[in-house]
Amino acid sequence: MLCRTVQAASCIVVPWCVQRVEIFLPRITTVSAAMNRESFAAGERLVSPAYVRQGCEARRSHEHLIRLLLEKGKCPEDGWDESTLELFLHELAIMDSNNFLGNCGVGEREGRVASSLVARRHYRFIHGIGRSGDIAAVQPKAAGSSLLNKITNSLVLDIIKLAGVHTVANCFVVPMATGMSLTLCFLTLRHKRPKAKYIIWPRIDQKSCFKSMITAGFEPVVIENVLEGDELRTDLKAVETKVQELGPDNVLCIHSTTSCFAPRVPDRLEELAVICANYDVPHIVNNAYGVQSSKCMHLIQQGARVGRIDAFVQSLDKNFMVPVGGAIIAGFNDAFIQEISKMYPGRASASPSLDILITLLSLGSNGYKKLLKERKEMFSYLSNQLKKLSEAYNERLLHTPHNPISLAVTLKTLDEYHDKAVTQLGSMLFTRQVSGARVVPLGSVQTVSGYTFRGFMSHTNNYPCAYLNAASAIGMKMQDVDLFIKRLDKCLKTVRKVQNKDSDVSGVDNYDQTEDVAIEEMALKLDNVLLDTYKDASS
Repeated sequence: MLCRTVQAASCIVVPWCVQRVEIFLPRITTVSAAMNRESFAAGERLVSPAYVRQGCEARRSHEHLIRLLLEKGKCPEDGWDESTLELFLHELAIMDSNNFLGNCGVGEREGRVASSLVARRHYRFIHGIGRSGDIAAVQPKAAGSSLLNKITNSLVLDIIKLAGVHTVANCFVVPMATGMSLTLCFLTLRHKRPKAKYIIWPRIDQKSCFKSMITAGFEPVVIENVLEGDELRTDLKAVETKVQELGPDNVLCIHSTTSCFAPRVPDRLEELAVICANYDVPHIVNNAYGVQSSKCMHLIQQGARVGRIDAFVQSLDKNFMVPVGGAIIAGFNDAFIQEISKMYPGRASASPSLDILITLLSLGSNGYKKLLKERKEMFSYLSNQLKKLSEAYNERLLHTPHNPISLAVTLKTLDEYHDKAVTQLGSMLFTRQVSGARVVPLGSVQTVSGYTFRGFMSHTNNYPCAYLNAASAIGMKMQDVDLFIKRLDKCLKTVRKVQNKDSDVSGVDNYDQTEDVAIEEMALKLDNVLLDTYKDASS
């Protein structure tokens, strides 16, 4: 059992290899809602003892899995079935005061919920995680939620090691997406480097990571990427020159990136980490969807080995297929990660922690490793299919071997016709229920928080050609790739037909073809209605 009857002013101590959790329960008698041995014995008066003992043994098999989890603090190799999961969550929930039988709450926050549907949605974990001074702190009135928080962080740490960052020291789940989690890291560094005003940032055209620096009150120093073949890579000389020019004490950190859209590739993390170590400048890594990539995780591990990486931040939804709203902040210095957790103001929602806990226990480490393997296979399959399709239209798949997740296909033949044709293709895909694909026209200009970016979405001022992005992310299936290729092929044919209508259509003899083109033009006009929607979605 998770719980046992305790006397007044007693303490429950749960053995745990990562951290012992001691929860003081003043004058509260906590009794497990599940049947204990005495209850089973009483049941033998009503049902054959042999049957009851069989049921008791079956229950012990569930309890054995729970005990191993609490003792080891690691993700089980094989995923749990739903009955074990729900038993575990139920027993945790009844340790929170809002679920005590006869509880009398007279405070302003007593876990009251008006809707029973809302209570069930959260498995009756109502108190959230942490306390007002620390998101990782234990709540006296919420022993179950506190255990949930500790166990979740322990499992996530185990998975990060499994994914390739073997020397990570600590991590925690925070109920904010990647951008705000980066902001939390920057605000923590502010107290350590009060003179610093600048964050050096190799350019990546993604709004949230840029705004994370602005929101924290710092001035981003944008380092333009250099073109090597088709790839956009980190300009290491420009980064080091800028550190020297500004003065290391005036630089809060270098803010680098792993996962990104091709032809941008992950930053040269090892070299950046060495620069940070040499100049004593902190290094924060945006690893948004990098956990699913062994290459990205290897870069982080190697960067920490040869130089300096203070923290790396990753999204929960992008890496673990859970709802949006959570991130993992991890690092190689336990004390610094604890500082970040203490910087979070107030208590926090337990929903992201609950989602990732359920997901990891359902998958098990073997299930997650299988997903990682399948993602790699889908990347190769998507790459091959895009290469074939692009060649059929006199385009080509850009050569970006350093990007392990995203791919890009040139759109030169469309761009030569008209800039609008490129954006039109993206609109057509979007309205045909192809999500995630991005088209990047030449010369796009966008202002973000007062900063103007030329060539926005292409990560550079003047990329040589327009292109289309597609990514092989965790959870993608072969049928997703096949359907995408089929719809992309159809959209490319439609755009080409409309482009060539003047030369292809002439006179009465071509009436049927003229009618076909007219229909296609009407479809394109409908696409134009949703063009602005597509632009908003892709940015």
